Order: sequence, then structure tokens, then C-alpha cells
Amino acid sequence: MIRLTKLATPRRILLLGTLLVLAATASKATAEPRKLNILFIMVDDLGPEWISACGSESIKTPHIDSLAAGGLRFLNAYSMPQCTPTRATLLTGQYPFRHGWCNHWDVPRWGAGCHFDPKHNMSFARIMKTAGYSTAIAGKWQINDFRVQPDILRQHGFDSWCMWTGYESQNKPSGERYWDPYIYTSSTPSKTYHDQFGPDLYTDHLIQFMRDNRDQPLMMYFPMVLTHGPLIHTPAERKVTSKVDKHKAMVRYTDGLVGKLVAAIDELKLRSRTVIIFTTDNGTSGGQRGTLNGRTVRGGKAKLTENGPRQPFIVNCPGLVPAGKTTDALTDFTDLLPTFAELGGATLPSDLVVDGHSLAPVMLGKASDGNREWMMAMGFGPARLDDKGVRPRQILTDRVIRDKKHKIFVINGKVTRLHDLAKDPAEEENLIDSTQPAHLAALHKLTAVFKSFPRQDGRPRYDPTPPQPWDKKVTDRGFRFEAP
Repeated sequence: MIRLTKLATPRRILLLGTLLVLAATASKATAEPRKLNILFIMVDDLGPEWISACGSESIKTPHIDSLAAGGLRFLNAYSMPQCTPTRATLLTGQYPFRHGWCNHWDVPRWGAGCHFDPKHNMSFARIMKTAGYSTAIAGKWQINDFRVQPDILRQHGFDSWCMWTGYESQNKPSGERYWDPYIYTSSTPSKTYHDQFGPDLYTDHLIQFMRDNRDQPLMMYFPMVLTHGPLIHTPAERKVTSKVDKHKAMVRYTDGLVGKLVAAIDELKLRSRTVIIFTTDNGTSGGQRGTLNGRTVRGGKAKLTENGPRQPFIVNCPGLVPAGKTTDALTDFTDLLPTFAELGGATLPSDLVVDGHSLAPVMLGKASDGNREWMMAMGFGPARLDDKGVRPRQILTDRVIRDKKHKIFVINGKVTRLHDLAKDPAEEENLIDSTQPAHLAALHKLTAVFKSFPRQDGRPRYDPTPPQPWDKKVTDRGFRFEAP
């Protein structure tokens, strides 16, 4: 309480005003704690059989393991089975049947006017911007062509970026993402960085972004280019020659970059308010085999068996996220947008359709389970092109739906397989004809979920970009006209 014992003078009034402003500022700071930072790390093409915290016996990943030891590991987490459906799903919070990116479409390579259009698709970055976040992305995008849309990442809500361009058709240097990478940044046009290793540049960009914006709430998206092919040597292991040794070297380098990011967060004293999420976009390339909890697992990229969509999913924030715990809560990548929004205090637009559920209560230890009774993955192979543009390759894309124990396959619009994952993690025994009550109940439950979906998948939503010389045509081999 401030008391004036003498008649107020202008100087005393000025002093009083200053004190009141300071008091109000202090009160506001007390009432509004600093927002959480979010670092979302998504490795390219790596299943849990290559993460030792998840039970891998083929390799050690100490930095990722440290995040798991000090955080929360989800045992039942699904991405989509391949690149494009996963990326569009996590950005929008919608399933592929809704946003239309049911299959892979490599925009810089194939074009055809198709692109991830901000006029028709919301992104989590744009939502976080409304809550006062500074946003950055580094690594791989591949759903827009930066030659055609040089400001597209800003339109999608990112303030800062350092991106491999993706392979740009008719531009051979752009094929390099590792050594001598071809990179586009928010301050520099696309160019080759000679004698440098791309993953280092992407990582360093995020670290510099943290240093430059440490006093702002930060939303950082790191879609890594590692460990996708081509198989290469790394700066840490330059003499590896065999395919499996190169793959292991790439996994170890991935782990090292995770450690480098965490160390930078520690150095900047941001760790106690930075939620780090580590996951991968789909399973490992089919040419690799790893050992997981005593079982050999073949890489399942683009497959609907568990080695395709089931991913490592680790959340860490000392003091906020429970340490050294696991959860069997179900989650798939539609949950990321609403989770980021809740963690950051952002309000979702009232007209935005979101299929996912926020995981924030589970991540922060406020709930032992999430709201999901099932999760889903769908999509495989390249999309198709017809006279109306890019579309899903099937009327109803193949998919899998599962709960904590059982899983169904929906192939060509029909439920064809049922598995008990607790007893049969390799999915070898098809229980579709079983008469056991538990199996009949699971089949009924999961089939009802499938029947609740639209009977035809949507197309990608976009206004076509101007025609380009490299655009695929409906007469191109592999992209012939097919009636929907």
C-alpha cells in the first residue's frame, strides 16, 4: 500500500505513476507465467527397432534414451505409414480421408499444380502464432515447391526456416540433402553448401533461432532428413562402407544431434520450460532389419503392419512431464495440433475441424489416460493424377484401426484381418473368423469405427499453382488417368 503524507507534487505524482506501473507489471507477470516452449523432433524413416529406449538390441541411442529416462514414453503411438500423409496429418490435426493427402505426392518433383495450400489448410504453426509464439522449422518439407512459392513457409506460419528443398525436378543439385546439401533459408535463396553436412546446418539453424528468440515463447518443428536414404557416411563415421553400417552411423548421428539440441536448451537455461517431443514419421526402410525385444523386425515403411505406423514417441520436460514413466495411452498424429495448442494456450478457430485429441493432460501428468478408444493409420504408395488434379489412389484408402489390444485391417473397403497384438505382436495369426467372445467384441467395436468414416476419401485441397515445365501429366507413365 502506498501512502502520501504531503500534498502531491508533479514529481511525486510521476513517482507514484511509475510505482503503480511496476506493481501492475509484477502482478501481470505473476498472473501470467511464461509460456512453454515446444521442440517437436520427427526423424525420417526410423522405427522403434532402432531406438534402444524402445527395446532395440541392434544399437545404442544414449541421448534419446536420456529423454525417455527423464520423461514419458508412449507405447501406443501411430503416425501414417509414409511421408506425405504423416506430414499433412500432423500439420492439420485431420485424418488423410479429410485433408486428402492419403498417398505420397512429392511436390517439387512432380508438381502438377498440387501443393499444401494455406488457403484451404490450417497449420499448427499458424495457430501457435495467434498465441504469441515465434516459430521455426528446419529439415524436410516436400509438400510445396519453394521455386514456385518462395514465401510459402511464412504463409504456413513459420518465421524462420532452413530447409532442404526436396528434389526439384530439372535441378540436379537439389537432390542432395546430406553432403553438399541444397538448402533454402529464410534469409538466403536456395544454394549448395559445399563440403558441409546438411543435418548439421538444420540443427545449427534451430539452435541459433533459440539464441535469438530466447525471451519469446518458441514453437520449433524439426522434420529431420535423417535417416532417409540414400545411405551415407556421417562426419562422425567417415569410413563406413556397408549398407547396414551406414544406416547405423546415420542413426547414431541422429542421436547425437538430439543431444546437441538438448545441450543448447540447457545452456540457454530453457530446459525447465521446454517440452521436447521425439518421434518419427513412419517405419524404417524395408532394406533394414533390427532386433526389438528379442524379435527381428524388418523395416515397414509404407506398410500397415505395426512396423509401418507404430513409432517411438517420447516427451520430456523436467519438472512438468513425469520422469521415467511409460503410458499405454493411445495417440496418433492427428493429436499433435490440439496438443500444441493446449500446451501453448492457443485457441482453435471455431470453424476448424480437428480429428485429434489433446495429449497435454497425459504429457503433464494430470491424467493417466487420454480420451481415445482407438487410433488409425492409412495410406501407401504414390497418389494418382487425373484431369481434375491429384487424388487418392483408391476410393477408400487401405487402413488399420486398433485399440490397446486388437487391430483390424481394412483392405479395398473390407475388414480382412483381426489381430491380438498383445499375444501376436508380429501379426501372424488372423483372427477374422474367430468365434471367441473377446474377438467378436473387438471386431464389432473396430468395424463400427471404420463405418463411421466417409465412404469416399477426399482429394487434397488446393488452388493449382501455375503450370511448370516439370509438371506430371495424366498421360505420364504411372500417372495415367483413372476414374475416381
